[in-house]
Amino acid sequence: MTVSRNAFKRIAFRASAAEDARSALAALVARYGDVAPEEADVVVALGGDGMMLQTLHEQMGRAMPIYGMNRGSVGFLMNEYREDDLLERLAAAERTVIHPLTMRARDRDGRVHVSKAINEVALWRQSYQAAKFRIEVDGKPRLPELVCDGVLVATPAGSTAYNLSAHGPLLPLNSPLLAMTPISPFRPRRWRGALLPDRAAVAIEILEEDKRPVAAVADNTEFRDVKRVEIALDRKTDLVMLHDPGHGLDERILTEQFGW
Repeated sequence: MTVSRNAFKRIAFRASAAEDARSALAALVARYGDVAPEEADVVVALGGDGMMLQTLHEQMGRAMPIYGMNRGSVGFLMNEYREDDLLERLAAAERTVIHPLTMRARDRDGRVHVSKAINEVALWRQSYQAAKFRIEVDGKPRLPELVCDGVLVATPAGSTAYNLSAHGPLLPLNSPLLAMTPISPFRPRRWRGALLPDRAAVAIEILEEDKRPVAAVADNTEFRDVKRVEIALDRKTDLVMLHDPGHGLDERILTEQFGW
């Protein structure tokens, strides 16, 4: 889906602290102007994938289109950086809508922490001992005991991130699936994860939480000493990313599956 050139008259620029990103920010603001995000038609994020995720979190709930340009190290979520023809590139950009996960984590003191995750919700052991989990899907026990360093639930957009490093599956962007992937599993030895429908409600209970403490992380927000974590896709929240034609997330995920 493309939009007219006039749709993006007011641009809000956001940049990481990296020197390349700050230099790009100065050049682009001088050329195209800059407004506050709440007054903008589009936000242009300058940096790497971390900056894109940060910007998406900042604009959570607003359905604000975000166009990233790579001034960082990886840039899987970003477009190529160029100063020229920004308005034309924005007008020609293809629109991708994704949805975040909602994590509800209850800690050992009974406090409930709620956070959103665009890539994944991950549970990690906090000590030298492996963690123990019990996994439920839609209220039904599926794995009575999983012994491992951790476990994560990833969206299709996040399947190329830590999920891939943990040997989880790559998911096409428009697939109605979530990836559940163990991190260094010990028992059951042959369990390598599951593909879940994206309407599934996942609950992970931490076993022996006093002896084997666990932290829950939604993207970059961490809560320690959790006892139970519930994860579900938030279909009501739209996150909008813009990419140059032929370089959208669906194409990049497909390319990643063939090792390029």
